[in-house]
Parts: sequence; structure tokens; C-alpha cells
Amino acid sequence: MPQNEYIERWQKLHGKRLDHEERIRKRTAREGHKISKDAQRFTGLRAKLYAQKRHAQKIQLKKTIKAHEERNVKSNSGPAEPSSTPIPQYLLDRDQKTSNAKALSSAIKNKRAEKAAKFAVPLPKVRGIAEEEMFKVVKTGKKTAKKGWKRMITKPTFVGPDFTRRPVKYERFIRPMGLRYKKANVTHPELAVTVQLPIISVKKNPQNPMYTHLGVLTKGTVIEVNVSELGMVTAGGKVAWGRYAQITNNCENDGCVNAVLLV
Repeated sequence: MPQNEYIERWQKLHGKRLDHEERIRKRTAREGHKISKDAQRFTGLRAKLYAQKRHAQKIQLKKTIKAHEERNVKSNSGPAEPSSTPIPQYLLDRDQKTSNAKALSSAIKNKRAEKAAKFAVPLPKVRGIAEEEMFKVVKTGKKTAKKGWKRMITKPTFVGPDFTRRPVKYERFIRPMGLRYKKANVTHPELAVTVQLPIISVKKNPQNPMYTHLGVLTKGTVIEVNVSELGMVTAGGKVAWGRYAQITNNCENDGCVNAVLLV
């Protein structure tokens, strides 16, 4: 089990307090009072930031309520009373189509939102890394004014099994051999086990698209690992081969890649 999940471990071993649910209920009930107190107490920049945060929360809440109302449009519109005046055939199902369209559009929006938030990444925000920290200037050439267009990457990288270096004369970015990694220590959050799995590719580095292209491994990077040894299966019943994981440590400091599987 990861080191920071000691509370979950304690609950699994010894259970919860007898009044746990009651304490949670009271804490939730007190939140409104705390929000009101903070809104009145804060001043200056802190008050502005707090008001901005609350404003965003209220907008999100209104959007959710509106989505729920749209979702219930189809069920709310019952069969209308038959009118005495005759209606053309092409107007018979107009009201029904409108309600169906609203329900369908809200359903599509919800599906898109679910797809976007399919994986709750453990580290949603990471520290930005400047290019001066990432790249070291390499001076080359025999002449007095040495050219400085080459860069050596100072962070760990993944290059893949079929990687071949470009000719030295044309190589723009140098990835040192000692900082190349092939395997990662991946933790399964639900099973609470850690296994060493081979890295397949670097899916996304949140720092910069160029870092993704170069295969730089920094904290928060999403990588694809080979999980065929774990025997995981997809919804269709096939054996899963590659799964995404997010790096949770500073690899250059620890000398290894630690990641959490996105499930």
C-alpha cells in the first residue's frame, strides 16, 4: 500500500468509529456556516480569490441543475389532450421530437463529460519546468566561437526499443544513456499492489508537447505500461495489453519511475 494511505489501512484493519456517519453528517451541515463566515471575514486579495472560487462553484452547480432538468424533459412531457382541429401529418410528432432532441443533446453532453473525466488522475496539477532547467547547452566545434545549438536533456527519458541516434553532426537533442528508463514501478490503487512493468510509450507530458515528443519523464507525465502480466481484461473480455499510468515522483531525484495506474 502506498505510504500516504495510512488512514485507509487503519480503517481496513480496525474499522471506523461508531459515530462516524453522524460526525460526517454534522461536518457537512456545518460547511454552509463556514463558507458564510469565511466570505464575511476575508479581506483584500484573499477575499477576491475566494469570491472568484465561489462564483465558479455556483456556475458549475447551476449547469448541473440545468442538465438534470433537461434530462427529465422527456419524462415530464406526457401525452397531450387530443385537439378537435385536424393537424397535418408532418406536425403530429413535432412536440415529441423537440423533447427527444433536448434529452438526446443533454445525454450526449453527459457522455462527453464522462469520457473526458474517465480517468481521475492522481496529480491534476504539477509544477512547471523551465527550459533552462530541462536543457543544458552543449558547445560544439573546434573554432573559437563554439556553436551552442545542441541541447542535452537533464531529465529522465524513454526512447523505445528500436531507437537509433541521429548522426552526431545533425543531432539537436541529446538524451544521455544513464537517464533512459525502460521500466516503471506501477501501483494499482484498488488492489494496493506495486509491480514493475515495462514502459510502452509516453502518452502526454503536461509541461510541453515537445517534452512528450522527446519522451521526457517528469512528475505528472502520463505513460503507457504493459499490463499483460497482471491478467487484466477489458469490458469485452479480452486481455488488456497497455494501460495508462501517471508518474508520481521526481524520477531524476529517486533514480526510478514510480507511477499510479489510471483505472
